[in-house]
Amino acid sequence: MARREPLPGLTEHATLDLPTREKLIVMGAVMLGLFLSALDQTIVGVALPRIVSDLHGSDLYTWVVTAYLLTSTVTVPVYGKLGDVFGRQRMLVIGIVLFLVGSALSGLSQDMGELIAFRALQGVGAGALFPISLAVIGDLFSPRERGRYQGLFGAVFGISFIVGPFLGGAITDNLSWHWIFYVNVPVGIVALYAIVTRLPNLRSTTARLRDLDYSGIAIFSIGVVPILLGLTFKGFTDPRGNLYAWTDWQVGGLILVGIAIVGLFVLNEARVPHPIIPLDLFSTRTLAGTNAATLLVSCSMFAAVIFIPLYYQVVQGASATASGYSMWPLLVGLIGTSVGAGVYLSRTGRYKALLLVALVVLIAGSFLLTHLSPSTSSGALWLWLALTGLGVGPTMSVFTVVIQNAAPPERLGTATSTLTFLRQVGGAIGLAIAGSVFSQSLSTEMPAQLRAAHLPAAITTHVSGGGALTENNIAAVGNLGQTLLHSVPAQARPELQPYLGRIVAALHDAVSYALGDVFWVALVTAALALAATVAIRELPLRGSGRRAESVASPEEGVARSPATAAAEL
Repeated sequence: MARREPLPGLTEHATLDLPTREKLIVMGAVMLGLFLSALDQTIVGVALPRIVSDLHGSDLYTWVVTAYLLTSTVTVPVYGKLGDVFGRQRMLVIGIVLFLVGSALSGLSQDMGELIAFRALQGVGAGALFPISLAVIGDLFSPRERGRYQGLFGAVFGISFIVGPFLGGAITDNLSWHWIFYVNVPVGIVALYAIVTRLPNLRSTTARLRDLDYSGIAIFSIGVVPILLGLTFKGFTDPRGNLYAWTDWQVGGLILVGIAIVGLFVLNEARVPHPIIPLDLFSTRTLAGTNAATLLVSCSMFAAVIFIPLYYQVVQGASATASGYSMWPLLVGLIGTSVGAGVYLSRTGRYKALLLVALVVLIAGSFLLTHLSPSTSSGALWLWLALTGLGVGPTMSVFTVVIQNAAPPERLGTATSTLTFLRQVGGAIGLAIAGSVFSQSLSTEMPAQLRAAHLPAAITTHVSGGGALTENNIAAVGNLGQTLLHSVPAQARPELQPYLGRIVAALHDAVSYALGDVFWVALVTAALALAATVAIRELPLRGSGRRAESVASPEEGVARSPATAAAEL
């Protein structure tokens, strides 16, 4: 039989023919880089209450994370294209260097503005790590094999979720929160050495820098910023001390402007020859459903990772270290199901039922977390967190396998980069919405709980008037009573002192109920992700390690390998 010629523009990467041992060494090098970025997200979450308290910027609480997500999101497709042009190893090295510079500067921050700016620089570097790492796995292994190894990527996130809160809490309690950024440096040096010495500098023979969708990147960046700003402003107070309404231009106006610009972005992607988000990657049920579900699951999962430490530190009065330990049920569930899902997928080649079950479990965990209160027992909360982790775990690895299998082989890198792009967008939008819901709910719950405590009307007015104290309460960790005393006028403090215990108890109620409302965001987005997953068709996983010539599937409308097409006949 004559040897088939590869499709134009496709080359067989040398790594596809590497012995298994060499593939695993490359895998380890790439996973170190991914671990660096994942560790940073989790190590910061536990320290955020202390950071915003020290820097007096609790109104910007979520932006410490949102800035990182925004820049890492926008740069994902840029790095994907630059990796094709200049080589993946080179782009990983540049990304890690930028990440380490941003880490060092974040540790030196003296105010919230500096910290947010330097976190954004970290995100610029982190944008290289996710898509290139996942694309390398696509090069090394066939779709049938990828489940096993991409399950390990989920485990990397899980391990970072364990190590990160522990390190973040211990460093914050015993040294200073500044050092949680410096800890990235030694890890980054190890990752740099491993990547430089072990990872081949793969590059495309046809990619050109001029093919980068500059207009798409610019339009998307301009469009997503007002959307995130509008969602964030929803939790702010105006000069009169009232929370901004949806009809205010700072909220609804900015969101509408952003949506209009995103509409222009879609039109741009339809006409440019090399879009950063090719619209044909949404042209089938499987491709569209997978991309949509990934975005929605990312919206859901950030609620637990970012806001549960706040519950432990503010409501339960736990230290940063203890709040990190208390996240263990979510992390154990996430690691176990991420690795287990990968093994199951490699052995059976079946994924749809696995994803549906996982999302149902995530919905159950999110629903239970809406019932947070100061009286929630540790055992109950651990169960709720475990269910959430069990639900998130499989989605971290399986959706990537699904998209890489459903997309044409010659579009593997683009499909992976688009999925990563949407995952980052989902996290940024979900965090902004969750932050707005939390602020809105807290502004309602705080006066209600103070009234329920049967305090004198003057006391309630002093504590909750104007909404300013809401932010102080969020930032106060471990010494809420003293923070309350210093947040009211000096002449009101003697009157406040006898009621301090009841006030603190009422505010604990308010914060916990507001945090419970955050998980309605997680519940709704998880339910929408379930609906999107129902639409996915289960396609047989390709088993070949090499990219073969594609043939069109009349049912899916995308290019498929001959082996897959034959298996479906």
